[in-house]
Parts: sequence; structure tokens; C-alpha cells
Amino acid sequence: MTAEIIPDIVVSRLPSYLQTLNQMAKEGFYTVSSKMLADRVGVTAAQIRKDLSLFGGFGKQGTGYPIYHLIEELQKILNMDRVWKVAVVGAGDLGRALAHYQGFGLRGIEIVLIFDIDPKIIGTQVGALTVLPVDQMASEIKKMGVKIAILTVPGDVAQPTAERLVEAGVEAILNYAPVTLILPESIHVQHIDPVLHIQRLMYYLG
Repeated sequence: MTAEIIPDIVVSRLPSYLQTLNQMAKEGFYTVSSKMLADRVGVTAAQIRKDLSLFGGFGKQGTGYPIYHLIEELQKILNMDRVWKVAVVGAGDLGRALAHYQGFGLRGIEIVLIFDIDPKIIGTQVGALTVLPVDQMASEIKKMGVKIAILTVPGDVAQPTAERLVEAGVEAILNYAPVTLILPESIHVQHIDPVLHIQRLMYYLG
């Protein structure tokens, strides 16, 4: 089954499966049943089996899945067999924190560019990176072959900034701006608004 016809909701669960499998491997497990994995991830065993079956057979009934083989296969499915270069647009507190985050490097993600529009921020250092002006965004992204961008700009400039990223060749955007981006269907966008997530949690605390 090709990536184009795998439901996005299935793809969204795969990183959680992989993260959990890596943790179980550290704990000394060599095989895992669908029930064991489901209990840790928070879905049903039937859902685990159904999701994995879309990508082929990874285990035998009654014996479970070999953890290291399943980890390797999920990494291939998620295209983690290479290093992905990422640009951060918006060098405020959040953008700088993401650029500094060491966990990316452990998962095949490399922040290679960071941009901002503020003259007071342009030219400053974020780790080994120099904050570049957004006017250089298109040329630098093309030169570095960046396909993924993280957007941490104010909501009122998010849409035009995202459009410029697409024109530069970016194919996937992780959007922290508090707006929904309207982009071509070929562009993959994930929206993360911490306020919305906290408000969801607040419902359960009343």
C-alpha cells in the first residue's frame, strides 16, 4: 500500500508506536505483543494490528513482534533512514528554544536555518546558527535543500510566510502560529497551538 492512500490518522500513530518500542527495547524487551504495545500507547490491540497490517506482516500470531525488527521497519516507513534538514522561521523565545532542542538530532532531524524579520534579532546567534533575514529565506532554503519548516511567527503574518516557504520548495510545515494555514493539498501541515491543548485539558479540571 502506497503512502498516498494510508489514512493520515494511521500515520499520526506510528511515531507513538516507535517511541514506545524504543523505550521497551531500553527496558530489555525483545518481543512485544499487540496488547502490550496497545496498553502502553493507549489504543486497542486490534487497532495496533490493523495499523501495522497496512504496511505488511511484522510478526506471527501468538509470538508477537520482534521489537528491533519492528523499530527498523517503522523507521523506514517514517523515512527516518536519512537526516532531514529543517528551517525555523521566527527567532523569538519559541523558535530559539526549538532550534536549541537536542532531541531533534537523535531522531534524524537537523535544524540548519533560522530566520526572523526583527533587525534586533537578525545576526544574533542561536547555538551554531546565525539568525538570517526573511529576505534570504527563499535562496537559503533552496541552497540547503530544506523540505521541512517550523513556523513560529505571529498569526497575522503566518499565511504569507507559509506561502513564501512553499514557493521556496518547502513541502511540510509544522505550524505553531494560532491560525489555520490555507495551502495547496500537496503541502503537509501540522498545527500545534499550545493554548488550544491547554483549553482542552481545562475542560477536565472543572
